[in-house]
Amino acid sequence: MMKVKEVRDLTAQELNTKLGELKKDLFNLRLQHATNQLDNPLKIAEVKRDIARVKTVLREKELAAKS
Repeated sequence: MMKVKEVRDLTAQELNTKLGELKKDLFNLRLQHATNQLDNPLKIAEVKRDIARVKTVLREKELAAKS
């Protein structure tokens, strides 16, 4: 689980890279869940929250750049 402070310290390029990694992780977790190989289903929700954090910070940086 990523902290908001950690996310805010990353650059926009790093955030986009992290977002791609998190989406791949989410896909793999869903695949494992569908095949009953996932030990901790709460991990899916945790990754979803991390994706939301990254998207939020990306949007904040985008809006800050416009103004």
